[in-house]
Amino acid sequence: MPPPGVCMSIMQERNKQEGVGSLANPEKHSNQDFQQLTQYCLARGVRYIDEMFPPDHNSIGDGLLTPNDMSRVVWLRPAKMIQNPDFILDGLSRFDFGQGMVGDCWFLASIGSLTFQKDILEQVVPLNQSFKEDYCGIFHFRFWRFGRWVDVVIDDKLPTVDGNLIFVHSKTPNEFWPALLEKAYAKVCGSYTDMNLGTPSEAMMDFTGGVHITFKLTDAPSNLWDLLFRAVQSKSLMGCNTPKGETSANTVAPNGLVRGHAYTVTGVKQIMSQGRPVNLIRLFNPWGRGEWKGDWSDKSSMWQTVSPNDRKMCLSVKEDGEFWMTMEDFCKHFTDVTICCMCPDFLDGNSKGLWTHSIHDGRWVAGTTAGGCMNFPNSFWTNPQYRVKIEGLDRDCSETQGDNNTLVSLMQKPDKRNRRLVKSLYIGINIFEVPSQFKGQRGKFPADFFNTNVPVAQTKNLLNARTVVLLSRLKPGEYLIVPSSFNPNETASFILSILSKVETQIHENSNDQDIVEISKPMPTHNRADMDSKQTMFRQYSDQFEEVDAEQLQRILNETLLQGYAKKTQGFSLESCRSMVALMDTSITGKLNSAEFQHLWRKVTVYKDIFLRSDVNHSGMLSLSQLRNAVTASGVRLSDSLLNLIALRYGGSSGNISLESFISLVLRMDRMAKIFRQLNQGGAISLRDNEWMYITMYA
Repeated sequence: MPPPGVCMSIMQERNKQEGVGSLANPEKHSNQDFQQLTQYCLARGVRYIDEMFPPDHNSIGDGLLTPNDMSRVVWLRPAKMIQNPDFILDGLSRFDFGQGMVGDCWFLASIGSLTFQKDILEQVVPLNQSFKEDYCGIFHFRFWRFGRWVDVVIDDKLPTVDGNLIFVHSKTPNEFWPALLEKAYAKVCGSYTDMNLGTPSEAMMDFTGGVHITFKLTDAPSNLWDLLFRAVQSKSLMGCNTPKGETSANTVAPNGLVRGHAYTVTGVKQIMSQGRPVNLIRLFNPWGRGEWKGDWSDKSSMWQTVSPNDRKMCLSVKEDGEFWMTMEDFCKHFTDVTICCMCPDFLDGNSKGLWTHSIHDGRWVAGTTAGGCMNFPNSFWTNPQYRVKIEGLDRDCSETQGDNNTLVSLMQKPDKRNRRLVKSLYIGINIFEVPSQFKGQRGKFPADFFNTNVPVAQTKNLLNARTVVLLSRLKPGEYLIVPSSFNPNETASFILSILSKVETQIHENSNDQDIVEISKPMPTHNRADMDSKQTMFRQYSDQFEEVDAEQLQRILNETLLQGYAKKTQGFSLESCRSMVALMDTSITGKLNSAEFQHLWRKVTVYKDIFLRSDVNHSGMLSLSQLRNAVTASGVRLSDSLLNLIALRYGGSSGNISLESFISLVLRMDRMAKIFRQLNQGGAISLRDNEWMYITMYA
């Protein structure tokens, strides 16, 4: 049987094709169904307790609280803290909450921005939840996580000390949507501790499923004000960060700003002051207190230089964490600003031409598709490649099209359950134009192509970030997009998103791989050879002229591997049992003479293919040699299948031994025939290469 992971991969791919993971049909996080769990609790009159994120110290995590504080934590339901709790009281606002003991200002700053966009907020926070009707202690929220929407179920037990919430808390004591939303996000991160430190772009993407663009304010575009103004009009989420101080602690500078802190951009406005226009930006501190003390702050005399109407509309002298400052001061005192949106129309202010969006899952695997950056010319070509054909601009948007018409986003997918344990790689994107002489190229472009062609667009630096974005203007033609990590042989999964205002055709470039042809040796069928095989068979067979797995193991190791033993560990008993099971058409658990002859012809051919492919005579096939060898046996491999083979059959180095190669190809050959017969008979329905994935792990 294939392990659950392989079956789950197939099921997830099918579910994706059937719409599971969309906003309308989100995937159930931890396989928990909110409706079913609610009905179960209501029918039995019990309060829900989430076993997948239990109310104990494991859900808080290590290192966040001192041992003394941890010992004082009591998990309470809201009704145990206050009478008549409410999920939402008088709507949702950025002023509803204040930060607690978790360093998740990046998350709370994103919530502050989310409260401005009701449509997006209702995607994340289902509003039809309460502590009154059909209450049983269960709530749910939705987040976009690495390519799919997930519905996250939690109970409403919250960590308290002396009856007070220790993490995010509402300024109105009986309102609990902020604390429950934070708990749901802590669950997908792994624990509350896993929410320590981050960037607003991360949470904003998880709220929208959109794309984000971060502008470094030391190198801000000249039209940044226009971009921010249009972003507000296009219902974007925006956040920003202050530079870190001398320590990692969030200390308050003399100007009132918190060092190393995330803020929400809540508005932009141009007003007239003393006869000249002033560009102002409004910011919100998720602490709910602590404000800028410079020009245009709440108590600044600059407000006396504007009209009474502007002063009434903009100025609110409250210690609520929100304040105004000029665009110049903003660029001086903040490091970056992030804009997250479903559609990047704000880039050119043109909503006529529609952006098309395609998403591709990929993976760098050490030894196969992890080629590193362009500093490594011998391996860079092995990275995943995506071929893009750019058509002409749509007539409606061609006249007002801005400088950029293509946005490529590269997001790393985590390989760990807990966010704090994820080790991000330095990643980047390169885009190459395909010259005319290469337009007939099938499959992956070779190293020679990259040695003689330079990128037409690339990320300026490889960044240690969850997501990097490349904006470019591509004229009509064919292009090759190559995502990479900095170093070769760094294994990680990723999502490549391509948005374009031009008609595009995109496909992953390894499924039609050009392979160096290896002549396939033909088995011999002359009388002397057949007599020789029959004699060998009789030497090892039992009195009924049959061989079992142990006898087959002796034949293969003593005869097939004769003269080759120093380079191999020999066939294992388990692999021989698998061979018997594959070739035993009479279902006796043994091979008769005819079945053995059939097997022997195949393994001798596969051995010859292996030796011809092992050009350096190492006794092992590298993964590039393996691709050629498997193709010579009659199967073409995509990158995804090659990666799977490396995991299943490769050693610690990823290389494949002779006995592993023979076991692999024999299994592919036999299982392919079995599945084709079953499909023809209508017994099963496997799509594309699903049978191959099962075969790899069967």
